[in-house]
Amino acid sequence: MNDHAPSSPPPHLAAIAAETARLGFAMACEDRTGSLLRTLAASKPGGRLLELGTGTGRSTAWLLAGMDRDARLVTVDDDPAVSAAAGAVLGGDPRLRFEVADGGPWLAAQRRDGASYDLVFADAWPGKYAHLDDALAVVAPGGLYVIDDMLPQPTWPEGHQARVDELLAILDARAELAVTRLTWASGLVIAVKRS
Repeated sequence: MNDHAPSSPPPHLAAIAAETARLGFAMACEDRTGSLLRTLAASKPGGRLLELGTGTGRSTAWLLAGMDRDARLVTVDDDPAVSAAAGAVLGGDPRLRFEVADGGPWLAAQRRDGASYDLVFADAWPGKYAHLDDALAVVAPGGLYVIDDMLPQPTWPEGHQARVDELLAILDARAELAVTRLTWASGLVIAVKRS
């Protein structure tokens, strides 16, 4: 078994790879993480999904590949250039809505409005290292909170390991979450919000 080459990748990955290279974007989701996101999205028929950190749309494509026709995905990024690149490839999908916004205030507004999501993939600073309470508040009971890049990455800033360790300790201490850490792919955490 070779888990480095997920089967049946989404059809748009080649176009997204070209956009990623053109922009010099170094933080795109890896395929094993994407494959898991596809599987988790498929577990939420008709679900409301949220991605924090669109980037060039690599993880967005994997999420869409797992969603059924009634599911909906909102993806948020504060960088208009990468959002536009993702939109150029994936923008025709009616299940998808792009938000170009600072994820922190956007999440806080979602929490105030009582929004809830069946799966939240936090792949940006807001929702992971900042505004964590807001991100967890919008996860529906029984919903999933997923983060990646918990193992050392070449894009990490100096001293980032301490932030990762603190985040993992916070998640482990949250009584409303059932948390599993995976030392696989880029290092993943999957948490389910208890009912």
